[in-house]
Amino acid sequence: MNQTEQAVKSQPQQIQTISETHLWTALVTPMLLNGDVDFVALEKLAIQQASGGNGITLLGSTGEGLALTPSEQIAVVKCVCALSLNVPIMVSVGGYNLANQIAWISQCNNLAISAYLLTCPIYAKPGEVGLIQWFNALLNQAEHPCMIYNIPSRSGINIPLNVMKSIQTHKNCWAMKEASGDIENFKSYAQHCPELAMYSGEDAMVPHLVEAGVKGLVSVAANVWPAATHQYVDMALAGQHQTLFPVWDEAVAALFQVASPIPVKVLMHLTNMLNYPTLRAPLTELEITENPFALKSLMAMDIAINQWLEQSQS
Repeated sequence: MNQTEQAVKSQPQQIQTISETHLWTALVTPMLLNGDVDFVALEKLAIQQASGGNGITLLGSTGEGLALTPSEQIAVVKCVCALSLNVPIMVSVGGYNLANQIAWISQCNNLAISAYLLTCPIYAKPGEVGLIQWFNALLNQAEHPCMIYNIPSRSGINIPLNVMKSIQTHKNCWAMKEASGDIENFKSYAQHCPELAMYSGEDAMVPHLVEAGVKGLVSVAANVWPAATHQYVDMALAGQHQTLFPVWDEAVAALFQVASPIPVKVLMHLTNMLNYPTLRAPLTELEITENPFALKSLMAMDIAINQWLEQSQS
């Protein structure tokens, strides 16, 4: 029995539910030097996240989902599902072609996943009627709860409030991941969509959203700091804000100094969590690795976050 199999067998049998999961890690997709998916590393990362009680989100923008082929996408999901982890798995549904997205959901319905992350159609910028039709079509096809993802910086659309008010009562519409970076935007969704569990998609904003009813975080930072990010979210939700600034603001800024997931993959490589920092074009690790200042800032924040974790647990 190899180490991965031993780690899987040591996982508790109690399955954590989506409602119990306050931190979801938007998992990176590790790659070999030639650009192929590194499935051995993927297993190790998924097991590490599960051991800390972090839910796992696959194939989002952090996971470079749209840069993978359809066969790679399904292989990634099957690989993580086969580990029989004790935490929920959420699969991203993103693209432009509705028929393809419906077919993707149909494939994943048959796998041991817990939820879907539904994004706006990229590039198209539809209006309210088109968005309602889009989300309802995906919600109707899904056989698992769905989290709606508002990410205007990538989709080009800030989901209109009327759209969320319309779909919030769908039996499969469970939550919203709000990543506009606008506190008032978050508050508006939370106020007018009481049926939804509201999650932040911005790592640094969780403490600012507690009074607005944030339920948790879908995180990039948890890839490299799984335990520290879990502690950060727990403390934020408990109202212990005074210990979170400015170190987390600075750490998140370092992880987003260029397009994600470039910095986090580079830092995971530097800290031996990944064998290679490889990304799929048009993203490249050279944005960071050829910039000594960027590398220094990442390593400095890694030290700072690990020190913060030790202090917060003492």
